[in-house]
Amino acid sequence: MWVRVDRSAWAATGAYLKTGLGFEYFNFLSAIDWKPSPFGRDMDAQVDLSLGHDEASEIDMTIEQGVAGGDTRFQVFARVNDIVNGLGVTLKADVPDDDLSIDSWVTVYGGANWHERECWEMYGISFEGHPGLRHIYLPAGFEGNPLRKDYPLLARRLKPWPGIVDVEQMPGDDDPADAAETTEAAE
Repeated sequence: MWVRVDRSAWAATGAYLKTGLGFEYFNFLSAIDWKPSPFGRDMDAQVDLSLGHDEASEIDMTIEQGVAGGDTRFQVFARVNDIVNGLGVTLKADVPDDDLSIDSWVTVYGGANWHERECWEMYGISFEGHPGLRHIYLPAGFEGNPLRKDYPLLARRLKPWPGIVDVEQMPGDDDPADAAETTEAAE
């Protein structure tokens, strides 16, 4: 089950789930960038062909904003469980584009510490009340947030190999030296 909550109720809802309803087990916290990729789907062409789409016109490439996600580009979500009753809830909250911040869950779920740091580092969403947002993976001077869809990854574009590929012949493939060795061995 998932529940969408307002950003202002994020921390209070997490606290109520733990203390009031018994959802004491914290699974994960992350974010989603619902922005369509500025790089398009050109790298998916081979996948489309392998699925039987021989014409680009057969594929509906219309992107409808707000359908898959929320009302904003970024959404924070977290999963908690009541392991006694075998129940799980995923909470989702829309984060406004002009104020990428939401309250921290660290005081309620200690395990949220690492997840919030990762979310801050990779998406640029800050967590109000977090005891120490600092880098986990990236060096301190790193600029940008790599999991945002507007971050220019070089790997998104296929580039030609930057040199001549030297391919050796297989032994016995019309090589005069191999033919001479074979003749000598036969004698």
